[in-house]
Amino acid sequence: MTLPEVGTARPSPSADVLAVDDLRLEVRGPVFAAGDEGLAAEVATWNTAVTHTPAVAVGAVCAADVVAAVRFATAQGLPVAVQATGHGPVRNADGAVLVTTQRMQGVRIDPERRTARVEAGVKWATVLAAAAQHGLVGLCGSSSDVGVVGYTLGGGLGPLGRRFGFAADSVLEVEIVTADGELRTVTAESDPELFWAVRGGKGSFGVVTALEFRLYAVPALVGGGLFFAGRDAAAVLHAYRTWAPTLPEEASSSVAVLRLPPLETLPPPLRGRTVVHLRFLYSGDDPAAAALLEPMRGAGEVLLGGAEPLPPTALDAVHMDPTDPMPGWEKGMLLADLTAETVDALLAAAGPDVQVPLVMVELRQLGGALARPAPVPDAVAGRHAAWSVFVVGPMVPGLTEVVPHVGRGVLAALQPWAAPGAIVNLLGDVSGPDEVLAAWDDAAAGRLLAVKRSVDPGDVFSGGHALRAGSGA
Repeated sequence: MTLPEVGTARPSPSADVLAVDDLRLEVRGPVFAAGDEGLAAEVATWNTAVTHTPAVAVGAVCAADVVAAVRFATAQGLPVAVQATGHGPVRNADGAVLVTTQRMQGVRIDPERRTARVEAGVKWATVLAAAAQHGLVGLCGSSSDVGVVGYTLGGGLGPLGRRFGFAADSVLEVEIVTADGELRTVTAESDPELFWAVRGGKGSFGVVTALEFRLYAVPALVGGGLFFAGRDAAAVLHAYRTWAPTLPEEASSSVAVLRLPPLETLPPPLRGRTVVHLRFLYSGDDPAAAALLEPMRGAGEVLLGGAEPLPPTALDAVHMDPTDPMPGWEKGMLLADLTAETVDALLAAAGPDVQVPLVMVELRQLGGALARPAPVPDAVAGRHAAWSVFVVGPMVPGLTEVVPHVGRGVLAALQPWAAPGAIVNLLGDVSGPDEVLAAWDDAAAGRLLAVKRSVDPGDVFSGGHALRAGSGA
């Protein structure tokens, strides 16, 4: 499951031509077979290091299209993969029926129940804007350009998580097409095992066509960040490891060593520089919220930034994630502790004084509501950890072998402080299904496999980080 080199692709198996023609008559959205004009654009990814070469792509516009696509795939003996926004692909959906859901854009806000129902292609930006009209906010991630469904199924770790938990914890209902080609509405009452598994188990159990989840009334948000000069990385990171644990649960934080390119789209103080980016968000109307960031200002030279009141639609200002597609390699791990020795090891492996081809090495604070069980238990992994680490590097020509080697080396340097398991959305590059299964403890892994064998014994859904029915046997 290692990412291919940029631009590489293998010929895909072809589906039966007459069957594809029948499929085109059955679905409302477009259908592309291998070799068709428009296929490449339909299956294009945000992470351009992965190029999909499916046997067939179905541009679903409704749940009925997804049902037709899954039934077609099983009749043809082909696996099924799904893509909404193109964020987070981990490998080529070669020879599969790739269901693209970006046309499924339904959003319904219920302000009285404080819930949202969204279809499979909706991005968080759309939900945040719709919910904000009613004084509500959803548990989005670091970027509102990411799709709601895929992010939530993998747990959903965002800047509001320490107060409200993982996004998956707030899911009330799942609409899903399973391997038998049936559209199911799944709740804690109707199918407790599948409902438990799909909330955190990612795409192992079917194609989710819609989610209903809780929204939250937050009277105010204060957030932003500070960019420090790279030469002060040691002082900043050591200050951060003692400051972050003092924050209340209403506050979230992360810090990243960034190696920024000399792009004109970046503010002049940051162009072409290695910097340390401290991110901060406080959810609540405490007038002293911005002052929580003040102890960090003296940790180093501040090049840019600060904290200020933010509307929910401006949450991207906290992490300032890139918005343009790019080729990347990524991988994460969890930490049980962040000691002085941990910080020293990180700096020795990836600090500003080390020449490494990495765009970002991030530490993200966990704890708070993220550490507590969901109101309705779910399969989200990683609750026990105190910190997450995430490494990103550019998969450009000349670096496609180097970046994974260096990135894994950085994570290996932090192994003495590792916590078991993983945040599924931050798994990144993996060696195979067994590494995916290791995200969960033995009890949860066994329960997930039991659900997989019940609803998808033939591994119809085997793309991305999907579990395999034969694993752990």
